[in-house]
Amino acid sequence: MLHYILKRIVLVIPVIFFISMIVFYIIQLPPGDYVSTYAAKMSVAGDVMSDADIAAMRASLKLDQPWFFQYLAWMSNMITNFDFGYSFSYNKPVTTVISQYMGLTIVVSLVTMAFTYAVAVPIGIYCAVKQYSIGDYIFSAVGFLGMATPHFLMAIILMYLSYVYFGDPLLGLFSSEFVNAGWSLDKVLDLLKHMIIPVIVIGLANTAELIRVMRGQMLDELNKPNVVTARAKGLSETKILIKYPTRAAMNPIVSTIGWSLTSIFTGSTITAIVLNLPIQGPVMYNALLAQDMYLAGTWLLFMAVLTVLGTLISDILLAWLDPKIRTEFRGM
Repeated sequence: MLHYILKRIVLVIPVIFFISMIVFYIIQLPPGDYVSTYAAKMSVAGDVMSDADIAAMRASLKLDQPWFFQYLAWMSNMITNFDFGYSFSYNKPVTTVISQYMGLTIVVSLVTMAFTYAVAVPIGIYCAVKQYSIGDYIFSAVGFLGMATPHFLMAIILMYLSYVYFGDPLLGLFSSEFVNAGWSLDKVLDLLKHMIIPVIVIGLANTAELIRVMRGQMLDELNKPNVVTARAKGLSETKILIKYPTRAAMNPIVSTIGWSLTSIFTGSTITAIVLNLPIQGPVMYNALLAQDMYLAGTWLLFMAVLTVLGTLISDILLAWLDPKIRTEFRGM
């Protein structure tokens, strides 16, 4: 098992380098660059830049070089100095911009992910065990509704209900009096209160999908020979449920961790804009609009790393859950 993990970690390195090159190239595919976007904004404001000024600005930002040389300089600074470049639109180093928003982004994403699995797994088990019951129909209806409703619409509905019944639409992650205040118990409680709507909105679609997956897998496992044999031996239904069908049904759920990490991070962008959340989604969106390539490239690279790490975590958890996979690992 350790040999397999080390082998996968070694393979991760060239994969990340290859992805980073593709990301950097794709970011530069749209016509123009940050300078041309900046010049267009200045022109709308009435301050027209001359061709010489545009060329001088492009040279000062080293955007006049071929994309591959820009990529090599970006990667070499990243490896040697942990320097991810300079954000043109924020006039700050990329690490400063990302660190400013990363903490709250991770908190919202991890809480959303915990909510997704904590809700989806038990409801999926219940719907399978109580197939065609009233509860099964209700949860199925709610699940389909959650999958069909756009995030931004759900956010608006929940904000409206919160304002009508509690007098507060819960915009942002903090109340106005806590935005610039130091951390305290009251600020943490205020953060938890404001996270209710974002967590429900971002996690609802994934939760609904995982409920359907868990329900289907449990239905396949409930009448398999090992379960029937365990019942014949007199084991309790609870013990049978946990030891056999639930453990087997968790395999496809665990395998979704790789894409769940990135989907929760990136899926929060529209919701974050609607709810005015100070997290990375809107920052990434603005960076792409402004063609701020180092900020956008760093964020996309982070998404790729999350996907690779999530896949590795999924593989390790699958090996822990499934003895057949562990046997295959020993043979590698």
